Amino acid sequence: MISTIGQIIVWVFLFILISQLIIRLIRHYYKFPIPGFMVDIIDNPLRRKIQPPCEMPDLFGIEPGMIVLEVGPGNGVYTVESARRVGTSGKVITVDIQPKVIQRLITRTIAESLTNITGNIVNVHHLPYKDGIFDAIYMIAVIGEIPNPEKALQEFYRVLSPSGTLAFSELLFDPDYPMVKTLTKWADQANFVLRSKQGNFLVYTLVFEKGNQK
Repeated sequence: MISTIGQIIVWVFLFILISQLIIRLIRHYYKFPIPGFMVDIIDNPLRRKIQPPCEMPDLFGIEPGMIVLEVGPGNGVYTVESARRVGTSGKVITVDIQPKVIQRLITRTIAESLTNITGNIVNVHHLPYKDGIFDAIYMIAVIGEIPNPEKALQEFYRVLSPSGTLAFSELLFDPDYPMVKTLTKWADQANFVLRSKQGNFLVYTLVFEKGNQK
């Protein structure tokens, strides 16, 4: 009996490992956003334990009164926490390229009775916002999905205020997980300077600030 259970565990582990390898290989060459119907699957108890929604605003340095840009809201659970942190004097503008994701976010915003969240369908390579408008920009397990992330980072640099911060939180389970050195290299090419790093290989958060214009 024990042997049979052990074999099942091994086969399940191998299936997960092979599936991850195949998915990562595909997404390495073909960048596309996670389908809208999968956002609730991604937002699961394990992820919330690893990346607690109530703690992320602290990691990102979000404070009351800030104007914040969130890229890729998923089902909005992290958006809600950010909106609560900035309060009624602040605002969270969240963007995604998928209309269904933004519609779900709007529905959640109404259900939560929050009036300081705005959802827009936007291509991050061409942000429709003025220079230096945001106090903070953050994304959670999103940057790896974006084709040409270097170009997106240039746009983030443009719309971020001189004293603003750009934050990323990544976890190994994500098929688009970028290594710390890879993400740091992208940020450096867009003139961002690393301010802080927290976490480990499994999950990490990087916070950048704007460097001098080259």
